[in-house]
Amino acid sequence: MIRYAIGVVLGIVITFLLFYVMQLLIASGDNILEEAKGGRITDFVRLEEDESVETKQRKPKPPPPPDEPPPDMPRPDFDNSNVSQGVDVGAVDVNVDLNVGGTGGFSSDGEYLPIVKVAPVYPRRAQTRGIEGYVILEFVVTRTGAVRDPVVVEAKPPGIFDRAAMQAALKFKYKPKVVDGEPIDVAGVRNRITFELAD
Repeated sequence: MIRYAIGVVLGIVITFLLFYVMQLLIASGDNILEEAKGGRITDFVRLEEDESVETKQRKPKPPPPPDEPPPDMPRPDFDNSNVSQGVDVGAVDVNVDLNVGGTGGFSSDGEYLPIVKVAPVYPRRAQTRGIEGYVILEFVVTRTGAVRDPVVVEAKPPGIFDRAAMQAALKFKYKPKVVDGEPIDVAGVRNRITFELAD
C-alpha cells in the first residue's frame, strides 16, 4: 500500500513539473518571435551579367602521314612445268575422266596431270631484303590426286623459300596416274617454284 501511495504522489509531482516547464517554454517562445520581428532580413539579389558567347570552329586534326607505305605484295612467279616430265600446265587441257558407276572410278589408263597449283606466299623477310630464288621439290602424288611428303631437292638460296614452297605444294591437286583402271601413287614427282619480285 505504501508503494502505491508513493507512486501516486510521485506521479502527481512529475505531472505538475511537466506542466510548469511547458508553460515556461511557451512564454519564452513569444519573446523570441517578437525579437525576430524587429530584426533585419537581408535579401540577396543576383545580378545577371551580359556574357558574350564566343563560338570556335574546331577542325579535326589531319592524321599523321605514314612513316613508310607498305610495299606492294608481288605475286611470285613460279614455274608450272614439271621438271621430270616437261609438262606445261598452261598448255595442258585438263580433262578428268570419271566413271562413277564403274568399280575403279577411272575409265582409262593415263599419266598423272596437274589440275590445281597454288601460288606460294612470298616470305616477308625475303621480300623486305629483295631476295629472289627458286626451290625444286620432289613429292608423291597419291591415288587421290593429293601431294604427300614434299622434300626440297634444290634451293637457291638455301633455307629461305623452302617452307613457303612446301606449304604451297601440299595444296596442289593432280589427276592421279591410272594403271589397269586403278589409280596408283606416283613417287619422285618434281616441281620447280620460282620466287621473283615484281619491278
